[in-house]
Amino acid sequence: MVQFSYELAGVDVEALLPPALHPTLPLLAQWLCWSVPRSPWGTFNLCMLRLSCRSGARPRLFLRRAVIDNMAAGAGLAAGWGFHVSEAQVSLDRHYDCAEVRVHEGGRTTLAARAVAPEPLSPSDLQFFSAMHGASLPQGLRLVQFDSAIEARRAERYRPVIQDYDAAAWGDGAIRPDYPVTAFGASADITLQPVRFLCLPDELAFTGTERVAPEPSNPKEID
Repeated sequence: MVQFSYELAGVDVEALLPPALHPTLPLLAQWLCWSVPRSPWGTFNLCMLRLSCRSGARPRLFLRRAVIDNMAAGAGLAAGWGFHVSEAQVSLDRHYDCAEVRVHEGGRTTLAARAVAPEPLSPSDLQFFSAMHGASLPQGLRLVQFDSAIEARRAERYRPVIQDYDAAAWGDGAIRPDYPVTAFGASADITLQPVRFLCLPDELAFTGTERVAPEPSNPKEID
């Protein structure tokens, strides 16, 4: 996995998030890319655009858009965890001096980014937060809390460089990578946990959170 974090400048932060979520200041946009050689749906590459926020007092990430190169995996992620994905050509390549991510869709490149100047990083220094995914459910529109257990085996810190980015293609021209913050890369085992919580999109988490009735455990493990 590789993640690029950029600060957004001059945007109406509240307009980019549902009312249930509090924006962080400054607002960060994060492009997180997974290259998955083994999963219940086969091999896939996934790239997500998420915004930093809070649900109640807890740090969260709000999924704005995701693209994937295996729609069987996309359907599984949508059905189980509220991912809304589009099909695209997604590549993630790691070299000795950098990591490169490229997304190609509709006959053009919509994201080209490099993570450069790698420095070794202890896997224990990585911190991961739950994400919130907007999804249409039988009971109505909800924010699905997406939890995953990530066991990193190797990690690096990088300097992020976004070379090409089509903001309109990613869903909102206001989300532009203005100021680079940081990037990291890692190899990890990822277990997607069953959904435990749903939130009303227009009500704060303190009163708008719904607990999902537990079902027989069926986590999905991917590498």
